Amino acid sequence: MDLPCIQWQDHVAQKWAGLDPELKEKFTSMLEIDDVFRCALSLTTQHDLDFVQSVSAGYSVKDTEQAAKCRQMGNSSFKARDYMAATLHYSQGTCFAPQSSEQLSLCFANRSAALYHLQNYQECLDDIDRALKNGYPSHLSHKLQDRRTLCLKHLFVQEKARKDHESPYLKNGEGKGKVRSPSVGALTSGICPQVFVGYSAEKGRHLVATERIAAGDVILIDKPYSCVLIPGMGEVKGNERGEQREVLFGTEHRRCHQCLNETLCPVPCESCSYSRYCSTGCQQEAWEEHHRWECPLGAELMVMGVISQLALRVTLKAGLKNIQMARHEKTTPSSPNSASSDSSLCHSDQANPCSSYHGDSYLSVFHLLHHINFQSIRLRFLCAVTIATLYVKLSKAGPLPVSWNFSKPSSATSQSPDGPVKEGEEAEGSSELWLLGSAALRHMLQLRCNAQAITALQDTGPENSPVQSRQEIRVATAIFPTLSLLNHSCCPNTSLVFSTGTAVDTCGSDEPEEIRESLSEDEHKARGVTMTVRAAKVITPGQEILHCYGPHSSRMKRRERQRLLHEQYYFLCQCEACSLQEEVKEGRGQQPGARGGPHESGFLCFKCKEVLEKSYENKGSGFTCSLPTCGHRMSSAEVSHKLKEVKAALEKAVDLMETEMPGEALQLLKRTESQSGIILAETHPLRGELADATARACASMGDWKNAAFHLERSAVATGFQYGDDSVELGQQLFKLAQLHFNGGARGPALSVIPKVRRLLCLHCGPHCPELQELKAMEECLQGESYWKY
Repeated sequence: MDLPCIQWQDHVAQKWAGLDPELKEKFTSMLEIDDVFRCALSLTTQHDLDFVQSVSAGYSVKDTEQAAKCRQMGNSSFKARDYMAATLHYSQGTCFAPQSSEQLSLCFANRSAALYHLQNYQECLDDIDRALKNGYPSHLSHKLQDRRTLCLKHLFVQEKARKDHESPYLKNGEGKGKVRSPSVGALTSGICPQVFVGYSAEKGRHLVATERIAAGDVILIDKPYSCVLIPGMGEVKGNERGEQREVLFGTEHRRCHQCLNETLCPVPCESCSYSRYCSTGCQQEAWEEHHRWECPLGAELMVMGVISQLALRVTLKAGLKNIQMARHEKTTPSSPNSASSDSSLCHSDQANPCSSYHGDSYLSVFHLLHHINFQSIRLRFLCAVTIATLYVKLSKAGPLPVSWNFSKPSSATSQSPDGPVKEGEEAEGSSELWLLGSAALRHMLQLRCNAQAITALQDTGPENSPVQSRQEIRVATAIFPTLSLLNHSCCPNTSLVFSTGTAVDTCGSDEPEEIRESLSEDEHKARGVTMTVRAAKVITPGQEILHCYGPHSSRMKRRERQRLLHEQYYFLCQCEACSLQEEVKEGRGQQPGARGGPHESGFLCFKCKEVLEKSYENKGSGFTCSLPTCGHRMSSAEVSHKLKEVKAALEKAVDLMETEMPGEALQLLKRTESQSGIILAETHPLRGELADATARACASMGDWKNAAFHLERSAVATGFQYGDDSVELGQQLFKLAQLHFNGGARGPALSVIPKVRRLLCLHCGPHCPELQELKAMEECLQGESYWKY
């Protein structure tokens, strides 16, 4: 849960400690959201507002000096011919530069030069127009005009080549004006026909299969009701010596803040320095939906955390009419033992909100469980004071957004926090803002159990590396109305994949008028985040559709999983994996290196090489050899120290590869591999990471055969940890196919490609980019041209 910054958490904790005991008891006894919000609002003081302002000072403001610094860093990268980094620095400068300033025009002009070298000619033209529009110095404008001429020539050549090679399909006029997006069969959104929404007091709303669902079939497609980028999750680079690692550009710099699409040349917000978008369309959509209110609070929202910002954004998007409607719906409580994070609105014959499913509407979000009676008092107080403080800030930010002027409040909702509004006061605005605060607090409490991380695979290491290593990063936090129907299982029968943005308008350019007019409504709807849930295995009629909330049987032990699930979701998991009486029957979950803590079968006794088992005596402070005749013991501190040594050596080797020193990296990896074998089993994930890094080092030196050998070892560890049908294994085998292909190993490559195809189709669908690359490799390997080289 992305809570507010530490300074604000400490401030609120001190506020709680200073409360009168009777007031603490009164707050503790409150279980109605409205009462909690009223109480927190009455406790919010000017001191709280001043503290937030002091902590957030300098965030999200336009700054000409800072824009100039970004431009200078861009110039340094440009001179080093690192045009990608230069573009990102110039983009940061456009966000800091005030509107219509010379600094803004200079940043746009310099970015156009970097884009030209990246061969993004249309985007270069757009930036030339922006530079001239914002007052680019007239005595330098000839440079832009010369660059414009070159871009137009390149675009003419590209267009001619495209027309010469376009397919008969396009020549016949078919498909004109359509978005070319991945197809997932007949289902484009919502739940597939083979599934229905059920309801029970024990499980709440949940999905059940009515027909057989094959592995890989799409079960549901959902879009987030709202989402917020997670700042700081960025590309990691080393310095020249590889001694220090720093985040150069986070997700907030490289992705659209509305549709999350990656963009090199964003359109900045005109008022704040933080928000940026892939197009003017996303910029306008965000402004109308939420940013017109968020913009003046940009700095405060950044220190208040992602969850509070998402809660506010959900409320702003919903608008007054939807909130009033949801508040008037009668709800019935769900059982606290439910494994579902969702409480109501299901298919049933009952005539109450718990008996129907409202799809992706706000009602589906509003009626999610908030678990206020289970959340700790300190967390409840932190959320309440945070939202109350934002409420006071919002009340001073200006008029209500257009989306809130749908209707006047009814008599049932026209109460202010302190009672009825007196005659002559601004009753409408006051009561509407109060509804906003109460709804936002409700959503902040809900998000502890219902927030979903949007993830993406990001390449790591140098761009010119022959073998790209990829890691999963959290891009944003969101709330998905339909996904919230799925209950948890530590061994789920589904897999999730996210897609962001669209093939249209990917680099922030403002389309020419004739192209904008030709964009269909479907193209506009195609923008944004999409989450696809597929069956990870065959699901038979009557089986429930289950999703993993995080703790997975392949990564941690039952005891740890149940503890984490109870702490965050307030239920004792009794899924199939957790219900087994003996933990050894949990399968791969108890095998080496499950993430979340060292497991007994992941470590070896350095005396006899048998497996070390976790000792549960003395609060589990060590490990004991599983061989009775040996009985050697190691403390947790010893094991932890060994792991830290291996991880440190691995990080140093990766730094050496990033600074183009693969030979030194390979020597270090071989020494570390030999030393780690004393205590780590072959299937421990850290051994897998070492093998993966060794494969990268060998590939960088052109040793394809040894690279493939080490990657095969890494794949074994990955399969042991995540399972033979996991997407993680599919990604490792995809890299293995690339290595065999690059090394000319026709037989091994053709052997592994079908395995990769099966796993990627199962989890990512038949149209993922990796499958297109596999198809090209396979055709090349099977063709005669491959053997002529």
